[in-house]
Order: sequence, then structure tokens, then C-alpha cells
Amino acid sequence: MSLPVEHTDPVNAQILAISEDLVSGFQREPFQHIAEKSGVELPVVLERIRAMLEAGVIRRVRQTLLATKLAHGALCAWKVDPDKLDATFDWMFREDPFSGHVVTRSTDREISGSDYKLWTTLKVPQGEKLEEHAEVLRRLTDAHEFILMPAKGIFALGVGHVRRKSMEPGAKSDEPAVMNTTRTVELDPLEWEVLLAMKEELTPDEICENPWESRAAKAGVDLETFFQIAEQLDEKKVIGRFSTFLEHVKPSSTGQKVTRFNALFHWKVPEGRQQEAGSEIGRHDIMTHCYWREGGPQFGGVNIMGVIHGTDKDRVHEHKAAIDAHLESIGMPVEYTNVFWGGRSEIKPSEISPAVYREFHGKWKDVEGPVI
Repeated sequence: MSLPVEHTDPVNAQILAISEDLVSGFQREPFQHIAEKSGVELPVVLERIRAMLEAGVIRRVRQTLLATKLAHGALCAWKVDPDKLDATFDWMFREDPFSGHVVTRSTDREISGSDYKLWTTLKVPQGEKLEEHAEVLRRLTDAHEFILMPAKGIFALGVGHVRRKSMEPGAKSDEPAVMNTTRTVELDPLEWEVLLAMKEELTPDEICENPWESRAAKAGVDLETFFQIAEQLDEKKVIGRFSTFLEHVKPSSTGQKVTRFNALFHWKVPEGRQQEAGSEIGRHDIMTHCYWREGGPQFGGVNIMGVIHGTDKDRVHEHKAAIDAHLESIGMPVEYTNVFWGGRSEIKPSEISPAVYREFHGKWKDVEGPVI
């Protein structure tokens, strides 16, 4: 008999409520950790995660990194010709290893920045320049303009779609969110070897009790050395969470969707109060991402951005209204706010390897463009 693979199955939901974004840092036995926290026996955890991965309900299983500590990154908004939007989207996703999230966005009304329809996350290795890489992408795609918005602070970074489905508007932590910085960390060559071996997606065969054995061999070290270096990297705050990423945009084989609406919220708060405002917005449980980013005049001077997902648009608006009400209740002025709704969306881990960066620019340096 085939196993249930939908995220709505009670056992799967019990597992996913933990495995999406509550396995923090590096774990020597990540699946045992999921079993303990979810209350589901380890053999069941392994077979269900493997089945969901093979069915495409789970998009990938991997150890995430805090790439903001390892590479220079920014959110990038692109102004492209409407008739080239899909082709530019496809090229960015398929051809550029350094563009992670690729999303089309629209607004409910024509306002500041609404003509920037394509949004990507961009990272380049330490020592390289975001502007130079983005300029190459602009040349190759014939985009008109781009705006880079690096994060100055991070207040929320998670996913947890299953866990967030039942959250009430206004639900928040007891204390304001702590702002994490984006200051880069230097690693030695062996740390890089372990990190690069660790970060790749797990194959179905690696959904097992000891997933790190094959990765230690790939890094050329014994398992205990792999563990020690991984824990050293965790102490350096470059390890994110171990996560099962749901396919949250495309429907499953039976037509079920994890989420329907992806909303990027913009707030402009008074200069000097960005950290305070971000900490108050980021404490709301529904926020999957919350950053201090300076949007500049093209986006009405916005300086706090955050993302939530939901299956009902009115409910998304209710969450936004609850956050706005909280800001008003604490006397935080909001000088401007807006919602950019997500459309097409593709997500892949951003590359951070210097060797891959050199290979990419070697391939495209003499190509005048456009290539789409």
C-alpha cells in the first residue's frame, strides 16, 4: 500500500510542523531530532519524508546556511519590458547560479516601485561585488534597471507553512525579535570543504539514520572530524537550519497547494528607528522573513520588508492589519506601507562558491547580449 504523501495527512503534518523550520543549527542526527520533537517514531519519519520527497511534495531536504555570513547578498528588483518578463525570469532561474529566489510581483494599485515586476535574491562570494554581477545580468537579459537592497539586519528567517496555517493574526513572541547582523565570516579551506559538502540537497537514499556519512567522505574527512568542523561552523553562526522544504507554489499531483499567496510587505518608519520597528514586526509569528532593507526613492523610502504566506488573501490582509495595529499601539509611526503580491516563483539555493563564480563570468564575459 502506498504511503500518504500530502502535507495535509495528519502524520505528515505532525512531522512537517517540526521539520520545516524548527531544527536549528547543525544536528549530528537530524532525523532523530525530528522524531523526538514531533512524537513520530524514527522509521516512520524516514519513510514519510522520503515518500514526500520522491512525490515532489517536499521540494528538497538540506542543511541551510546563513549565506549572509558567507557571501555578499541583496534583494534585487528588476525593471524589464513586460513582453520579456517570463523569458527573463526563466533565464535568471536556469542560468544564474547566484540568483536564488526568482519571483514576479505586482501591486493592487499603481504606486512607487510597481513597475519593478521581477524580484530576485542575489549573492556573490566574498570579495566580489554585487553591482558587477548584477550589471552582467542586466547586459545579458537587456533589463532596463535594477535596484540592490542588501539586508542591514535580519529579524525573522524561517518557513513553517504547515505550522503557520492555524496562526491567529497578531500572535507574537513575548519579546521583540533580536536583530542578526550580516557581517561576513572568514573560513579556512577545510571548513569550506565541509561546508560545501554539507549544503547540497540530500538524495532519497540519504534520508536515513546517518545522512552525514557520505558527506564526510565527500569532504575527505572521517565522520567525527566532519562533526567537529560542522559544530565549529555552527559556533561561527554560519549554519542555518536543517529543513524539509515544501513545494509551496505548485500544486501536488492531486491538486493540493501548500499556500496560494506570497505577500512582500513594505513599511517606511522614521530614520533611526529601523531596528526597533524591525524587532516589533519580526516578533510576529506569521512572518517567515523580516529584514531591514533600504528601498530608496523608487520604493517610497521603505526600510523594513517582510514576507508572509497564506491560502486566503483576506486572511493575509488580517495579519498585516494586526501588525500595523501593534505598531500604532507602541507609538511607531508608519510613513508609508504597501503590499507586493507574488506571482510566478522558483526557488533554488544560491551558489556561494568562488570557483563557480569564476566559471560563470568566464563563460559570459565576451557575450554582448541580450541572450533571451
